[in-house]
Amino acid sequence: MSGAESSSGAGTVLWHDLTARDADRLRGFYEQVVGWRASPVDMGGYQDFNMTAPGMSAPVAGICHARGTNADLPPQWLMYVVVESVERAAAECGRLGGRVLSGPRAMSGGRLCVIEDPAGAVCALFEPPAP
Repeated sequence: MSGAESSSGAGTVLWHDLTARDADRLRGFYEQVVGWRASPVDMGGYQDFNMTAPGMSAPVAGICHARGTNADLPPQWLMYVVVESVERAAAECGRLGGRVLSGPRAMSGGRLCVIEDPAGAVCALFEPPAP
């Protein structure tokens, strides 16, 4: 994720990731189709990609391999929404009929979980690091 997460408030859509088995192919697809520029991100044995829009300096999205902690994520765009407390939001998710698919766990200095809402839609909840 980009470094902008700590300046975003609760409820803000912060980032989008696409996790898939062949991130290399999809990186090239989005470079050609929408003009994004890929920057590799070392994941210890393989590379995921930050994607930057034409004329911009900061990445707007990520394309990730379905490996490690991402191995069970569905191949779809995943939005990250800022919350004040990942643990509290994960508990509310379950109480209201959703499911926690991954986490809560540490990520980018903060906390993350991936949830599925009662309709089956998936998103990530991100608690930024304390200032």
